[in-house]
Order: sequence, then C-alpha cells, then structure tokens
Amino acid sequence: ISLVLVAVLSLGCVFALGSCKPAGSEADPLAVAYNKAYDAIGYAPAADAEALTVAMSPDFAPMEFYDTAKNEIVGFDVLLATYIAKELGMKLVLDPMSFDASMAAVSSGNADLAISGFSWTAERAETFLISDYYVAGENETEQILITTAAKKDQFTADKADFTGLKIGAQGGSLQELLVEEQLVTKGAEMELYININDAATALATGEIDALAVAYGNGEALANDTIVLSDFYFEVEDKYKNNVILLNKEDAELLEAVNAALAKAMAAGLYDTWYEACQVYAEVKTLDELGYDDEGNKITE
Repeated sequence: ISLVLVAVLSLGCVFALGSCKPAGSEADPLAVAYNKAYDAIGYAPAADAEALTVAMSPDFAPMEFYDTAKNEIVGFDVLLATYIAKELGMKLVLDPMSFDASMAAVSSGNADLAISGFSWTAERAETFLISDYYVAGENETEQILITTAAKKDQFTADKADFTGLKIGAQGGSLQELLVEEQLVTKGAEMELYININDAATALATGEIDALAVAYGNGEALANDTIVLSDFYFEVEDKYKNNVILLNKEDAELLEAVNAALAKAMAAGLYDTWYEACQVYAEVKTLDELGYDDEGNKITE
C-alpha cells in the first residue's frame, strides 16, 4: 500500500527539525537516497537559532508526505525547507495542516513560509509575496487526470465532452483552477476536497469519476485500482513551477529565501532531491533512476 494512501494528517502537530536525521534509516532502501540528500545539506542549527516556521500539507507525495512507520514528514519540500533554514541560520519548524490552512497561516502571521507544491496564480499574487520559482521534476509541468482502471477508456487525450462526470480536485489548488477552466466548461461537475488522500479514496470508491493531480502526485497515488489516464491539461508556462508563499509584510525574508533558491538551483540540487523523493514515495526504484544500493548516483 502506498505511503500516501495510508497516511493520516495530524492537524496541529508541529515537527521541529534540529540536527537529527530525517525519517527512515540507512538500511531502508526507500530512504537511503533521501538521507544522503538530507545529509549533503549540512543542516545543524544552533541551539538558540531563531525558528523558521513552515506550513505544509503533507498529503502530496513526492513533494511532502508522511513516512507512516516513523510518523515524520518527508519529501522534496521538506528538503527545500531544510536547505533554506540552513542558509538562513534558522531552526526549521514544520507545521502540518491542510492546503488551505497553510495559506491562511502565512496570511495571519502564524507561519513564516508556506511550502507545499504551490503554483503561481493571480489570486495568490494579490494576497502573498511570492518567491522565485523552484523546479521539482515534472510535478507542476504536467497536470493529469487519474481515474480507476475500469474507467480509463473514458478519459482519452482528445476527450471533449465531460457531461455527467464528477471530477475531483483539492480546494484552493492549481488543479481546481484547471478543472474549472477546462472541464466544467465541457459539462463536468467538480467536487472539492480538503485532503488529497480523501479525494483518492473517493475516486477508488466510485464517488467521483476522476481526480485532477500533478503528474508526480498521480504516480504516487497509482495502484491496482487507481491509474493515470491519457488526459492531460493544457498548462500555461506561468503555472509550471513551484513557488513559496510569504506574508505581504515579509519583504526582507523574501529576499533571503530567493537567495537560497538561487543557490540551490545553481548547485543543481533539485533533480537529486526529486529523484530521492520519488524513491521514498515508491514512485521509482533506485535501479530505475541509476542509483546504487547505498543511494549514490551511478556515473559510469
């Protein structure tokens, strides 16, 4: 069973990341590449370091999700938040909550950053300071419908009529916007969910016919029942990468965050992080991505 589908979102639970190891162990083949990526960041905050509180919705593998065996949040955005905290000399505090609540926490000043696979939207640009973009594989570049194996033939690349079909999306997400603009106009009825895992359960039990997700999330959710369809959304370039949300009053913090993002991009860290998180989320294997059993990239 996928880590994503069995995860239970613990609202209000705060995780403080000091110099401890991330979830998993070196003996865990799912975590080995992730742990190497984490170690390479070199995060070791001072005991008296100021807290950097990051709100995120850990229901979105491989970006952020629970390792249920360890009850710890892992994923690309956790590595990114750790890297930013290290660059800023701060102590990272992860505050898990729903996707909508993550945005509200930044607006109200209860969190410094919201990092949860966010895309740029015009509405968010009016409400928040938005960071420069960061790149997490094809997570935002490709947006897709997932459905059940029994209904896959109903969702083809050229499908034009969605009359009578119920399409799910996470409330407040880019997927909600895409469904509204591209499928509701073709007859679909949209169902919104707070938690993407609840939406996946609704899909598996037949409450909805398909679910709009980022491609990487679709890979993580796929199993014997849920499959990737052949229907892809048209995605404008402005939506194709991820951003971090900050309070409108935090211009100085935004400048520091953007400097950290530029450094991570220049160092070529994003691909390594995304691949490690694909393995952790059981989307890909070490062998498929060209890693040895110790989590080292094979270069020869």
